[in-house]
Amino acid sequence: MISKDHIIKRFVSYVTVDTQSDPNSKSTPSTKKQWDLANKLADELKTIGMQDVSIDENAYIMATLPSNVDHKVPTIGFIAHFDTSPDFTATNVKPQIIEYYDGKDIVLNAEQDIVLSPDYFEDLHLYKGQTLITTDGTTLLGADDKAGICEIVSAMEYLILHPEIKHGTIRVGFTPDEEIGRGAHKFDVKKFGADWAYTMDGSQIGELEYENFNAAGVVVKVKGKIVHPGYAKGKMINSMYIAQEFINSLPRMETPEHTEGYEGFFHLCSIKGEVDETQLEYIIRDHDRGHFEARKEVMKKLTEELNAQYDREVITTEIKDQYYNMKEKVEPVMHIVDIAEEAMKQLHIKPLIKAIRGGTDGSQLSYMGLPCPNIFAGGHNFHGRYEYVPVESMIKATEVICKIAELTAKKA
Repeated sequence: MISKDHIIKRFVSYVTVDTQSDPNSKSTPSTKKQWDLANKLADELKTIGMQDVSIDENAYIMATLPSNVDHKVPTIGFIAHFDTSPDFTATNVKPQIIEYYDGKDIVLNAEQDIVLSPDYFEDLHLYKGQTLITTDGTTLLGADDKAGICEIVSAMEYLILHPEIKHGTIRVGFTPDEEIGRGAHKFDVKKFGADWAYTMDGSQIGELEYENFNAAGVVVKVKGKIVHPGYAKGKMINSMYIAQEFINSLPRMETPEHTEGYEGFFHLCSIKGEVDETQLEYIIRDHDRGHFEARKEVMKKLTEELNAQYDREVITTEIKDQYYNMKEKVEPVMHIVDIAEEAMKQLHIKPLIKAIRGGTDGSQLSYMGLPCPNIFAGGHNFHGRYEYVPVESMIKATEVICKIAELTAKKA
C-alpha cells in the first residue's frame, strides 16, 4: 500500500521549488532555477535505487529500473516535466492540505477573498471526503506536472521495495520546458531506448489520451502608411483597420470560447498595432489533419484576397507547424493504450478515453519514434491560483504505473 503521507511529503518538496519556464529565453532549460529541482530529482532517483541515472547539459534526466524477470519484455518508459507554466507566478508556493474535504467552499486566502468553490469548479464534487492539496491563492500549485514526477518516482520506489511485482526494464525521463513547447526538443529518444512510453501529465483521475491537436503558429504582419493626420486624405493607410478586416473575415464561432470536443479553432493570441504596422499572432488547432490543413489555407487565401483588394502587399502571413496529432503514430500500436486501459480497470478506475484539446510532449515524442500516450496525473485547474490535486488521485496514478509494468511483463 502506497503511503499517503509519503506522497504528500514528496509532492510538497517538489512544488515548493520554483521551476517556472520562460518562453523568451533561448537557453535550455529556459530558466536557471529549473536546475534546482532537476539536480534534486537526479539525486533522489539514485537514493531510491534507480540505475544509470543521468542528467545532461540541458537538464534532461533519465534513469533505469532493471528487469526482474528472466524472459524478454518490451522496455517501457514513463515521462513527466518539472517546469511550471509562465502563465502565473510560481514563486513562494505555499501548499495547503485539506483533509476530508467536506464538499464546500475552500477559502484559499481570506485576506484577498480568494475562494475555491464547487459552485464554479464542479469537479470538486468528485472528491468529497478526500485529501486535497491547494494553493494559498497567490500562486499556481505546480501539479502540472510535479504530480506526474511524484507518481513516477513513487512507483519506481515501490517496485524496488516490492520485487515480488514482476516487470521488465523501465526507463524514466524528466524534462524541462514542456510548458513552453520545448519539452521534447532535446529529448534523446535513442538514448532513452524504450519501445514505448507514457507521459503522466493528464488531469482528472481515469484520463487516458492518445489524440491531440494538430497545431500551427501564425504571425500576420500588416503594413500601413503613416502621414500627418491633418493632411492624410488619400495618402494614409491605417494598418489597424486592415488588420481588423483580417480578423473579422475569419469564422467568428470557430474560436476557443465557442468550441469543444473535436472542434478546431483559430485563436487570436495578441495584437500589437500602430498606423504604420500591426502584428497579429494566432494559433491554429484541429484534431483532423485535413481540417487543419484547410484552416491554414483559409488564412493564406484571405491574405491573397486582401493584398489584391489593396493592389499591393499589405499583409504577409507566416505559418509554422508546431506539432501533430499523435493518433497517427499510436493507432498502429494500440496495444499500448489497451494495457493502460486494462491497468485502470484492474484498479477499479473508470478509463476516460478522450482527445486532448492541447498538446503534449507525447505528441512530439511519438513523431520522434517513441509512441507515447498520456495518463492522468490527477490535478485540476492548471496554470492558476485555483489549481488543486486530490492525494488519492496521485496514489491511484502511482498504482497505474506499477500495474502497467506488471501487465507488460505478463503479456510478453
